[in-house]
Amino acid sequence: MKAILCSQPGTPDDLVLGDIPDPVAAPGEAVVRIAAAALNFFDTLIIADKYQVKPAYPFSPAAEFAGIVESVGAGAAGVTPGDRVMGYMRYGAARERVAIGAVRLVKIPDGLDFDRAAGLSVIYGTTYYALHDRGKLKAGETLAVLGAAGGTGLSAVEIGKLMGARVIACASTAEKCAFARAHGADETINYTTQDLKAELKRLGGSHGVDVVYDPIGGAYSEAALRALAWEGRFLVIGFAAGEIPKIPLNLALLKSCDIVGVQWGGFTERFPEQNASNMQQIVRWAADGKLSVHVHAVYPLADTPRALKDIADRKVMGKAIIRP
Repeated sequence: MKAILCSQPGTPDDLVLGDIPDPVAAPGEAVVRIAAAALNFFDTLIIADKYQVKPAYPFSPAAEFAGIVESVGAGAAGVTPGDRVMGYMRYGAARERVAIGAVRLVKIPDGLDFDRAAGLSVIYGTTYYALHDRGKLKAGETLAVLGAAGGTGLSAVEIGKLMGARVIACASTAEKCAFARAHGADETINYTTQDLKAELKRLGGSHGVDVVYDPIGGAYSEAALRALAWEGRFLVIGFAAGEIPKIPLNLALLKSCDIVGVQWGGFTERFPEQNASNMQQIVRWAADGKLSVHVHAVYPLADTPRALKDIADRKVMGKAIIRP
């Protein structure tokens, strides 16, 4: 079968399209023929050996996918050949077939297409875990989302609205701000032309911003934290800006606020049943048309390097999908 392979630390241009043996389902596993896989910013870090996950070489990028179950191993419960499913596996989905533990698969209804289903696991799974389980977001609270036009940020705009929050979308261009507003944001801030801290304080009013969702890091983190309300929650999602900020801890003391880590991958491994429940809610929302799962572009498998470069260059609004 065909697969995109990373054989050494490098850039998207170092990836190659190669042939590897078809997988066989071990006990408890299912083999899924991939109809669509989704790429994320962290795929650019994994292939450069700059991510906390360090796969053995050679490996394929892409952590999430959707497709059809082709076969199951002994003791694999919950899925049967022919089922339409989606799944998450940290890396390895940029290929035609995968073998994965059946417990990590979620069935998808016929009305949810494979492209959109492939893009649900990582960003919407992370965001629902962040806002629901870690941030305890309540209806009526104010949520500020950094990087709001990217795939992860857009999911926070949409889920925040579904949970009843007032959403302030923060992005780097007027076009991206308009894109976030079109997907439900109540207010927007262009942090390349406006002062992020000042605007968040203005929009947060005397109470302040209850929850900050930060997948960006860099200089924007401290600015957003300074606009947080008393007993607010600052959610650490990632560092797409490339810089891990050093936050003065006196800010947490003065605001009596929480700086909360969100490690969704670890959560899925430690609490698979709770994650499955979360994903079932997300699938229902998506099937009902309440989540856009916006597909920016679809690329052939061989064009995975181009898709990753588009993500690295901040050209992607929503999800980048690859199809074998």
